[in-house]
Amino acid sequence: MDVKVHECSPDKRKPIPTDESSLGFGKIFSDHFFTMKYHEDRGWHDPVVEPYRTISLDPTALCLHYGQLIFEGLKAYRGRQGEIYLFRPMENIGRMNASAQRLCMPTVDPELFFEAIKKLVILDREWIPKGKGTSLYIRPTMIATEAALGVHAANEYLFFIVVGPVGAYYAEGFSPTKIYVSEDYVRAVKGGIGYCKAAGNYAASLYASKIAMEKGYTQVLWLDAVERKYVEEVGTSNIFFLIADELITPPLAGSILPGVTRDSVIRMAGSWGIRVSERPLSMDEILAALAAGTLTEVFASGTAAIVSPVGQMFYKGMDYIINDGKIGPLTQKLYHEILQIQYGEKEDPFGWRIRID
Repeated sequence: MDVKVHECSPDKRKPIPTDESSLGFGKIFSDHFFTMKYHEDRGWHDPVVEPYRTISLDPTALCLHYGQLIFEGLKAYRGRQGEIYLFRPMENIGRMNASAQRLCMPTVDPELFFEAIKKLVILDREWIPKGKGTSLYIRPTMIATEAALGVHAANEYLFFIVVGPVGAYYAEGFSPTKIYVSEDYVRAVKGGIGYCKAAGNYAASLYASKIAMEKGYTQVLWLDAVERKYVEEVGTSNIFFLIADELITPPLAGSILPGVTRDSVIRMAGSWGIRVSERPLSMDEILAALAAGTLTEVFASGTAAIVSPVGQMFYKGMDYIINDGKIGPLTQKLYHEILQIQYGEKEDPFGWRIRID
């Protein structure tokens, strides 16, 4: 299928923000978006980039009742000469299709998916901000639109992609954050949908996140749902701990998201000769290493913030300071190396960067 393009008329275009310092995250959207419909009798049909608009749903659309809603998140970056880059988009496309399969939703042909992203981003290229650390956020989403109230996988879906300029995800920018270890609430359990970017996972995280923010913490560090002792994810990101000469992150066992940035960190650190382990890591081991002085860095990884240092951790009524609340050298190096690849400022030995203009 060819992706059609219907451009917004000049008189209906929105003003592009000029103050990039006030972009925030996920609050501004461009002039166009991509839509495509699915019916079990026709498959996917009518792929089009069109003027941004509201969408209408029947009150009984199944996504509103039984949670068939998945999404992805990736970014487009502007290079020094105005060129446009994507960072590992095929991994995001593959992950969304894995989410779709788990929630009994139709997958999207990867080449069509990529073509839709490319046409949308190029059409709205003037919305890509120019400042370092800014980008154009890309949010592909799929929802069940069949009007019914019986519990079943829908036979109709809408797939759409919106884009918008963003600045730093955290108000702190690239500064150490404070995280809250949740003992009372869990995000996901093995055998469930924790490895999917599904709306239900984020709904399950809101209450504990609210508690953390009210206490002055940036994100929640989730523990496993069974024993409540092994670390899993932090907020919307994966988590890494540098203990002695070992960089440790929890294994992909079905309850945490297989982050694209997580994989990038693992591969990049490994290429530098760092011993990287994907293994269970308990809070007891973390606190013992902190007491012994061998836990030197903690950071989160994700598309939104790339790498985010952790300087303080709350657990069982106590605050623990990591690396004197400062950014560690490995965290700093990973952040800048990945950032430079994304913006086309250095060689990309991994083949992660794709130029689309």
